[in-house]
Amino acid sequence: MTSTALTSGTSATGLVVLPGVYRPQADSWFLAEALARERIGPGTKMLEIGTGTGVLALLGASRGAEVTAVDVSWAAVITARLNALRRQLPLRLVHGDFAAGTAGRSFDLIIANPPYVPAPGTALPSHGAERAWDAGPDGRTVIDRICADAATRLRPDGILLMVHSALCGAKTTIDRLHCAGLAAEVTATRRVPWGPVLRSRRTWLERQGLVAEDEEWEKLVTIRARHEDNPCV
Repeated sequence: MTSTALTSGTSATGLVVLPGVYRPQADSWFLAEALARERIGPGTKMLEIGTGTGVLALLGASRGAEVTAVDVSWAAVITARLNALRRQLPLRLVHGDFAAGTAGRSFDLIIANPPYVPAPGTALPSHGAERAWDAGPDGRTVIDRICADAATRLRPDGILLMVHSALCGAKTTIDRLHCAGLAAEVTATRRVPWGPVLRSRRTWLERQGLVAEDEEWEKLVTIRARHEDNPCV
């Protein structure tokens, strides 16, 4: 499996996708493009937070990286394992919280397409497909945890790549990564049509002031971060 094949729109058709597992969509391929620009090879230690089908973890493995892929969903872990077996690529799969599952380890590259859709209520869903996108009232519940923890898991020259919606506030992400000791920037943006989840929440999103009444497009951002010398105090 080549990098080109993985980043093409047709690559998802060959994936095993068990019920309740997030099928790769525009944000997945957007992050794949960012990943393709990174220098990855044998010996690169890579972590994917929230692997889903494992398609991005497999992209790293296809280039020789030693990949650890974490997901809170057993269905996702099983799906990623099946896809790795079908492609005969090695993945180290961990079920559970990414922080607990990688304690004491460090990585050259961390990638994440976390849940980022604003949702009513503060509690994250404990089961079902919604776990892949629901992220609290501001969409930042999981993003903020990654911002706080990534620096401790990155090697000195390590890189974090994360994709999320501009609804969550790219500047907030950059500021929080900075305060955690990482220099961060938006490296790419992309406008995509609203999907069914956002459309189903239009009234609530408008009431929260998160979207305009006639909004039909969502802006995605890719954020790249690395260690810096002068974090916030």
